[in-house]
Amino acid sequence: MLADTEADAFALTGDIGEANDVAIFLNNIEQRVERPVYFVLGNHDFYRGSIAGVREKIRSLCSVTANLHWMPNAGIIPLTKDTCLVGHDGWGDGRLGDYHGSDVILNDWGLIEEFGGFHEVRDDRLAKLNALGDEAAVHFRSVLPEALKRFQHVVVLTHVPPFREACWHEGKISDDNWLPHFTCKAVGDALVEAMGAVPDRTMTVLCGHTHGGGEAQILPNLRVLTGGAKYGVPVVQRVLEV
Repeated sequence: MLADTEADAFALTGDIGEANDVAIFLNNIEQRVERPVYFVLGNHDFYRGSIAGVREKIRSLCSVTANLHWMPNAGIIPLTKDTCLVGHDGWGDGRLGDYHGSDVILNDWGLIEEFGGFHEVRDDRLAKLNALGDEAAVHFRSVLPEALKRFQHVVVLTHVPPFREACWHEGKISDDNWLPHFTCKAVGDALVEAMGAVPDRTMTVLCGHTHGGGEAQILPNLRVLTGGAKYGVPVVQRVLEV
């Protein structure tokens, strides 16, 4: 399907596979499309493995394939003289909604090694979620000043919606029960901070994770496109012209 499109490059916002096959799927995609593939990883990509282990596997893969670019390692990617691409996986960091009141139990807790299983102490898990969100925010704060200095328009790839308004599910914004697990406030704060300082620049954020599609205008110069998804039925969300 991807190979048959006329796109010059592809952007994937995560949940490509699981720990044992995500690298295989990416390698297959790269061989079939023979064009640049820019991607971040989603929580599903670490299932039945570890965050550290999958990241190392992906770094190794990208080092020997010309067209695969994992955004946390890729830095700033020029797309045109006016537009660049940056990105980081992100994570549901527990900061929006009601984390302590939420009854949501994610497969993440039992299927990703860094989490201590379904019976892990809730506060210990929150500290890990905060740290993963903060890691992503640090990355964006490190690359955005240079990106916004050099380019008029910045496209951001991340897996987890960085704002409440972009956390779509079945046509509605997720409620406080789900928001802690499906938004990354740390990244949202970093993006608002960066774009609020440069009203003459624009940003488009591409994300997924919630399985519901929608658009959100966060600032006059900051728009978020959340891609929908159905298990087993991958589709091209849209074609962006830059």
